[in-house]
Amino acid sequence: MNPAPNSPRVDAVELSRALVRPGSVWVEVASVATTGSTNADLAAAARAGAASGTVLVSDHQSAGRGRFTRVWEAPPGTSLALSVLLRPPAPVPAARWLWLPLLTGLAVADGLRAAAGLAVELKWPNDVLAGGRKLCGILAERVDAGGPPAAVLGMGINTTLAEDELPVPTATSVALAGGVVDETALVAAVLEALGAWYVRWLTGTDLRAEYAARCSSVGRPVRVQLSAEEFVEGDATGVDAEGRLLVRVAGVERPFAAGDVVHLR
Repeated sequence: MNPAPNSPRVDAVELSRALVRPGSVWVEVASVATTGSTNADLAAAARAGAASGTVLVSDHQSAGRGRFTRVWEAPPGTSLALSVLLRPPAPVPAARWLWLPLLTGLAVADGLRAAAGLAVELKWPNDVLAGGRKLCGILAERVDAGGPPAAVLGMGINTTLAEDELPVPTATSVALAGGVVDETALVAAVLEALGAWYVRWLTGTDLRAEYAARCSSVGRPVRVQLSAEEFVEGDATGVDAEGRLLVRVAGVERPFAAGDVVHLR
């Protein structure tokens, strides 16, 4: 059944039935046809006291953002914006929060495999690639509102973008990569996986080997762009306990907590 005009493609009622249950990470799921930014909406909700496990999905964002305040927008109906609000308990060291976007990438990869039949790879720290082209970007933000800090994790997944709609030639979509497009099933699979990865992270499980095995940045020469003017080049060797990318530069292994990574040939 096709959704009614101006109604969201993702069925929040079906998602709630599947995901909101005793012991689940997820407590509330909402879906809208369009909004400015799902991350901004959930950040405002966090400041207003929204519970950990709140989820917002939108078919379209008019003011979507990427890292470094980049603008991100796709034509209506061609992508999904999915954001979640999580409140890690105080015992989790602040240094380990860098793992949250990495977990989100793992969850998107799992969800795409399960619901779309796509095998994808990760580019540290926040991109999901299909055939070397960007299919999903991730934006993790910390929200301080007087109480325990919250994390808002946003995912922008290109679903049905056509070649002539791509923002850049290095982008792709689920449809272009040959995957099955079922928005509700895809969101459900991503959230199911993210809940499982988040619980493992909370319990202190060492995820370095599992992440490195899925990350195409590891084991190859990379450029880490630290600012418009500053970058370093070397061989990425893995990630450390805090989720930082380890790069061997001039014979010395250096950890990087932030930066745009370019894969070099």
